[in-house]
Amino acid sequence: MPYHDSVSPARHVRPRLTAAALTLLTLTVAGCGGGAGAAHSRPGGDATPAPSAPASSEPSPDAPLSGRTVVIDPGHNPRNRDHTREINTTVDIGTGRKECDTTGTATVAGYSEARFTLDVSHRLRTLLESRGAKVVLTHDDDRPFGPCIDERARIGNEAEADAVVSVHADGSAAGNRGFHVIVPGRVSSGTADTTKIVGPSRELGTRIAGLFGRATGSAPSNYVGDSTGLDTRTDLGGLNLSAVPKVFVECGNMRDPEDAALLTSARWRQKAAQGIADGISGYLNG
Repeated sequence: MPYHDSVSPARHVRPRLTAAALTLLTLTVAGCGGGAGAAHSRPGGDATPAPSAPASSEPSPDAPLSGRTVVIDPGHNPRNRDHTREINTTVDIGTGRKECDTTGTATVAGYSEARFTLDVSHRLRTLLESRGAKVVLTHDDDRPFGPCIDERARIGNEAEADAVVSVHADGSAAGNRGFHVIVPGRVSSGTADTTKIVGPSRELGTRIAGLFGRATGSAPSNYVGDSTGLDTRTDLGGLNLSAVPKVFVECGNMRDPEDAALLTSARWRQKAAQGIADGISGYLNG
């Protein structure tokens, strides 16, 4: 649900050679004939260095997202509920001031949106890294609260991300079903200027919406976006303050029992991550 505006690696120790052992090793190598280059020499000629492979700026088929940076923003934080004073502090979103963050929603049975978003984000990170992308998370359940919405935008900007996706689930009324992708509208006010990202963000959102539906079998929202799966907003600080292409993905409605059954399924969450990853890949390689 959008904000109210909605073991370190082991060290490898090399054993030291004594002077006598080093001398013996040197004599042994010299006695084998030809010195250090002999093992690589061709008969009757000098050693020839192997030709280096030509450099290529094109990503390999095994790593189609090589050289790309993707920021994943898991919506909310499981511990926001313990820090209501902090998350209710307002921050500048360019067009006004909004709360730092919110607790998010939950299913009737108590599965929180914040736990859902982290789970899908971890799955998404694995998929994107397997395709060669550099992935940055705005948080990884490693903070007492937040980050605030302005910091979430700043993380994507400072990473110079090629794409940013904020993962969410909605908290609408029962009977409202389906997913939708929130894209930024045109804003130019105060510190907010989405002029350059409106077009690329909509393309990113369109790619994700199409491939998310294909991967999950879910239909676009029946209550937002006129069944297009896209919703344009100008009141979300996480979008208003972004200088790079960014969207929010509302994967379903946690308060609807049928959607909740999907959102609480690990198998379905993997499909959701797959759909988002495919959409990002299609956008970046399209």
